[in-house]
Amino acid sequence: MSAEFKHITVLLNEAVDTLVGDGDGFYIDGTFGRGGHSSLVLSRLTEQGRLMGIDKDPEAIACAAERFGEEPRFSIERGSFAQMQSFVESRGLLGQVDGVLLDLGVSSPQLDDPNRGFSFMSDGPLDMRMNPDVGESAAEWLAHAGEKEIADVLYTYGEERHSRRMARAVLAAREEAPITTTGQLAKIISEANPSWEKGKHPATRAFQGIRIFINRELEDLEECLDQALEVLKPGGRLVVISFHSLEDRIVKRFIRRHVKGDEHLPPGIPVTDDMLKIRMKAVGKAVKAGKQEVSDNPRSRSAVMRAALKVK
Repeated sequence: MSAEFKHITVLLNEAVDTLVGDGDGFYIDGTFGRGGHSSLVLSRLTEQGRLMGIDKDPEAIACAAERFGEEPRFSIERGSFAQMQSFVESRGLLGQVDGVLLDLGVSSPQLDDPNRGFSFMSDGPLDMRMNPDVGESAAEWLAHAGEKEIADVLYTYGEERHSRRMARAVLAAREEAPITTTGQLAKIISEANPSWEKGKHPATRAFQGIRIFINRELEDLEECLDQALEVLKPGGRLVVISFHSLEDRIVKRFIRRHVKGDEHLPPGIPVTDDMLKIRMKAVGKAVKAGKQEVSDNPRSRSAVMRAALKVK
């Protein structure tokens, strides 16, 4: 990994302390990134313990080979964590996983490398794909998307209230020249934003919305959570670190739904836990980064960790 683009793992000890209960167990790091969580998980495992990493990013796969290529307890799959169940089934371990960890969002190396096209802070190709070998880049999508589609993406995934104004600006700009760099897009969006917020780049929400859409981040998250419940064994733990409200809302609702069980049973009849089909139990309260961690790594300020264990 280049020293220029290092990643500081967020809520490292809190996540691994919550995740690993059995050193002999089988665990999944669904967002390997640069291996910060994986490294600490491996340090908690015995010789019998196993860890499977998953990541879309070819640079993350290369990092895994470099860091853990000689580690017999570790293996990695290139793909989305929405493929988790198939990866586990191929190992014959469905329903036998002791813990699943998801550290959502974009890693620092992805954000900091202008060639990846995630950031408005430096100019680079407008790509934004976590897996650059799959799907459309942001530039390709913006070249053909209609005004309503662009506005809907900015509003739904970026929570950008000036989405329609920005979408019109994008269409007007691409009539003049193709939008192929992050610098171009950041300028277009910034000029279309009538209410700049102190301390926040005016293109922040728009870039977030496009990135989430291009990578299917929320759809993949919902699919992954459902699959995590199937791959975990009773007593197995799910630990998720979110970085913005849309992700956290999905995780919170998922855990709540399976903690409460079926709320639509006919009224007036005695209800047992079996009838409710309760499948999870919340573990502790939501955890946020402490003052020192936020000071050391400002990107941790929005992190929220939630955890639950599978009941059955």
